[in-house]
Amino acid sequence: MRPYPMPVIYLMCIARLRVRGFLEHHILKVEQVQNMGMKAPAVASIDSVQERLAEQTYFADRAMATTIYLAQQLKKPLFLEGEAGVGKTEVAKVMAKILDTRLIRLQCYEGLDANHALYEWNYAKQMLRIKLEEGQHNRQEVERSIFSEDYLIKRPLLEAISYGNNKPPVLLIDEIDRADEEFEAFLLEVLSDFQVTIPEIGTITAVEPPFVVLTSNRTREVHDALKRRCLYMWISYPTFEREYRIVTAKAQGINMRLAEQICNFMKSVRELDFYKKPGIAETLDWATALMALHCDELDKEIVQETLGCIFKYNEDLLIMQGDHLDDVLDRIGLIDEERVTGG
Repeated sequence: MRPYPMPVIYLMCIARLRVRGFLEHHILKVEQVQNMGMKAPAVASIDSVQERLAEQTYFADRAMATTIYLAQQLKKPLFLEGEAGVGKTEVAKVMAKILDTRLIRLQCYEGLDANHALYEWNYAKQMLRIKLEEGQHNRQEVERSIFSEDYLIKRPLLEAISYGNNKPPVLLIDEIDRADEEFEAFLLEVLSDFQVTIPEIGTITAVEPPFVVLTSNRTREVHDALKRRCLYMWISYPTFEREYRIVTAKAQGINMRLAEQICNFMKSVRELDFYKKPGIAETLDWATALMALHCDELDKEIVQETLGCIFKYNEDLLIMQGDHLDDVLDRIGLIDEERVTGG
């Protein structure tokens, strides 16, 4: 048999090396995906979700724990809706701790577009490179380099997809109702495939989807198409028992009677009609303020002096400073106590 000419042997060797490198690369990718799939889940059951949340002083009911568990198991985004200050954003923060991974936050606002949410080029760095290469003859090389990842500024959505060999992050898309409807349509496309195409680089796909939490204060209705992609949960104001548990856990060292009075007061206030009813965040602010004032129990004077911790609108303050304050204090038994003390 006639031997192959040297150029043919060289080309065959190159081809073999390329095939070998291709196979090794893709076998490694498959192994990475399989290994990730073999990892024990951070929350193995609904009970485990409740326990792990409670460890982080987030006290969820069974329905919320079930929704969070299913969001992780089904790899679906979690859509949390409710009044401001009820603990929607906190879910993402706590889940990042439970999963021991990064929290990447995209704060939505009116006018938010893909460039600020996905990526943009570092124009200053690109211009500097072009200036430095002026007069050189490697123009094509410069063009290739300035549109590489070294010159790419990753925004939250791209960061959450291109996390490399690290754990999938928790992606918090906060207050989606503040963004425009056009951004909703763009977000729907990204969340459907968890991949982004950058014309100069190519398509970047997440090896495993991040744990996504979207929140809305319902200042406007979010489109049904986006909600259908998610598991939905409405977070309402807490019950007395849950709020008392939160206050005693977060405001460590608080007087138990004061904590009970605070939670009773807030429960009664939320039954009245205000422009902005106080949430858990305001309850904790008030509890912390009362502790700083070395207060062990409520009375009318201290409540009047600290109403700014509870209400953030002047209209609500004026309403509460009227007859409503006496009504609330009477309802929780403080007016009678003051009369007895005064007598």
